[in-house]
Amino acid sequence: MVSPMPHPRDPDEPKIFFLPNLMTACNLACGFFAVLMIFKGQIEVQKVSGDGVLAAKQYYAVSREYYQYAILLIFGSCLFDLLDGRLARLGGQESPFGQEFDSLADIISFGMAPAMLLSRAVLFPLGNVGWAVALIYLVCGAMRLARFNCLASMPKKPGASSDFRGIPIPMAAGFIASLTFLIIDLYKNDHEVGPWKYVLASVMLFLSWLMISDVRYPSFKTVDWKTRGSLTTIVLALVLIFVTIRFRYYMPVFLFSSYLLYGFIRPWISQRLRKEIEDFSDPPATAKPDEPEGL
Repeated sequence: MVSPMPHPRDPDEPKIFFLPNLMTACNLACGFFAVLMIFKGQIEVQKVSGDGVLAAKQYYAVSREYYQYAILLIFGSCLFDLLDGRLARLGGQESPFGQEFDSLADIISFGMAPAMLLSRAVLFPLGNVGWAVALIYLVCGAMRLARFNCLASMPKKPGASSDFRGIPIPMAAGFIASLTFLIIDLYKNDHEVGPWKYVLASVMLFLSWLMISDVRYPSFKTVDWKTRGSLTTIVLALVLIFVTIRFRYYMPVFLFSSYLLYGFIRPWISQRLRKEIEDFSDPPATAKPDEPEGL
């Protein structure tokens, strides 16, 4: 029996590079399981019935566990989203397919998952208002990704900036996730967090606007595997990692808040200081053109 001849590959078929798209798939998987943990947590807490202090403690213990899983999975999505862009640029494997796949994964991991987390954990007492706030965040996140894809498909101008327009959606998601978990930990509750539910609703609306705004944020794309650093930089990075792990409830909020505020104070920082902050080292001999968004 003669085996059928393989069909010739269509030259217009999009290129699918294994490692970068594997990282994007892991990003999407983390986002999926984060949403799943939120729903599973709600199912489990419904099994805790009764009144009194014991029931309240059991409720918090169950809900906190699943919220923690969801938040860690969102942070995992941030890590995989960072890796897919770095691997693609390192191997020269950027492709339209990877860019579109990355955006589709991001809307789940950094759009749907944080929106579900906040609406179920903190904004639930606000009823339909809480759902509306989460929906606005999700829509603005999708619009931000769509705008980026449109800009990325346009011809690059010589000397064009690689800055992000609007805060990247992973940073917005990380800020929401870290702040939500800190507040839940402080109150030892999720639905009863006092006036913080109004603060978080306002923050979510502010982030929604910031994602589609023209506020410029550094992409840090010049920082890659070939970036040179000093011993001082390495020691400071290790200290930062240790402090973040030691104060894991507070440091993520501080780090994401710092990036958020940096976009507003950046225009008033001198070019030299800005370059030191964003490049971490001497610039390479040749400048790279703009590349697809990794965040």
